[in-house]
Amino acid sequence: MLQTLAAGAGLQALDAGAAFAAAPPTDWHALAEDVKAQMKWAWAQYKAQAWGHDQIKPVSGGYEEFFFPKGGEHNSGEAHPMGLSIVEALDTLWVMGLDAEFEDGVNWCVKNLRFDIDGEMQVFETSIRIVGGLLSAHHACGDKRLLDLAQDLTNRLLPAFTQSATGMPYRFVNLKTGAVRDPESCPAEVGSYMPEYGTLSKLTGDRRFYDLPKAATKAMFDRRSKIDLLADKIDVRTGKWLSRSATVGPPSDSYYEYLWDAWQLLGDADHKHWYDVCTAAILKHGKDTVDGRLWFPRIDYETGKILNHHQTELDAFYGGLLGQGGDMKDGRAYTLSWAVVQDKFGVLPEGFDYVTFKETAPSNALRPELADAAFNLWLLDGDELWRRVCRRHFNNMKTNNKTTYGFSGIVDVTKDPMTLDDSCPGYWWSEQMKYYYLIFSDTPRFDYKTNYLSTEGNVLLGFNRT
Repeated sequence: MLQTLAAGAGLQALDAGAAFAAAPPTDWHALAEDVKAQMKWAWAQYKAQAWGHDQIKPVSGGYEEFFFPKGGEHNSGEAHPMGLSIVEALDTLWVMGLDAEFEDGVNWCVKNLRFDIDGEMQVFETSIRIVGGLLSAHHACGDKRLLDLAQDLTNRLLPAFTQSATGMPYRFVNLKTGAVRDPESCPAEVGSYMPEYGTLSKLTGDRRFYDLPKAATKAMFDRRSKIDLLADKIDVRTGKWLSRSATVGPPSDSYYEYLWDAWQLLGDADHKHWYDVCTAAILKHGKDTVDGRLWFPRIDYETGKILNHHQTELDAFYGGLLGQGGDMKDGRAYTLSWAVVQDKFGVLPEGFDYVTFKETAPSNALRPELADAAFNLWLLDGDELWRRVCRRHFNNMKTNNKTTYGFSGIVDVTKDPMTLDDSCPGYWWSEQMKYYYLIFSDTPRFDYKTNYLSTEGNVLLGFNRT
């Protein structure tokens, strides 16, 4: 089986290790129930220790605000809890059948979420997390109050687009005044809006939510180099590039995701064309194979020359995207490369050099990207291999990240035992816990053939309501 998988992925002598070895049969539904139980337990800890606050501190039992920390430089100085973990968790709770917990979360949002705040929110993070979370929860239960909240918030974010001379959004906007700030942006923060805003446009009939993010995405695409690559930093006032580095990882990653996603979810043929052009350039200039493993290095956006061999854990998403776009060979190969890294470290380090095969940043922020890629490939080919990759991802998280009041990031994955950083990012609730459950459970609440999950794991298409 090992030889078949390696050959099918276009690899040579892939030392896959336990992640790819034949394994005894697994009771996947029992594993799904374990995922559900861990989610239910973590939610109870969050509710007892940090209810309404953005993020729990799972080691100490405290909390922290993600968007408006107390004393923030660009807000009124007061902390404004946005219930980020609640919003991010909602559709995961629903798909797991944790209906009482879901109802508690919805009730908190309806009662407490208000956006008339004299303070700045980062347009990108707010859109994929809060807007997307409210829309996916609305998709789950049909509660119009959630849609109304998403519409109000998005209206307050639009000045970031309308006040830009290029149409590419500023990074921050004041929710009360509409004042914008920080024109030095990147592909992800310029072009990661169409699924959420396009869905909102369909639900409300407001064309601005469709036209403004599409124009921003096009404005960046139109500034690609002669070899069709995008650099990773740009001034949205002038449209001038501020970097020469091109990458499939951050800060460019979800730009490429959303080119495909706007086609998949919204049927926008322009985005499909832009995806094809960008992907062809990346595959032509950005592939590197070392020891039989496929990688995507940082390269010069005008020449294609390799700048360095650095990868971040977030880059791992790209194998799943390639598969969705029709390139299963490279998609499988890249995801298998990352699974080998998981096999070595147990928990993936934040940064990694694929030539030295050593970590460059030893921390782990409860990242979901490998599970994301494996889940997307499994939806396409049904290979049990991807379930095993996710099983290892989940079990390693339980072993190394679980602590007194939830699951925590790690300071250094090379230490034994691994030391925890007392943080649980909001995306943990929305992403890997959902990917684990969906890939293991075969739940009837999800349409496994026709569906859409955003870059933040929010389900905007595919829930089965009865």
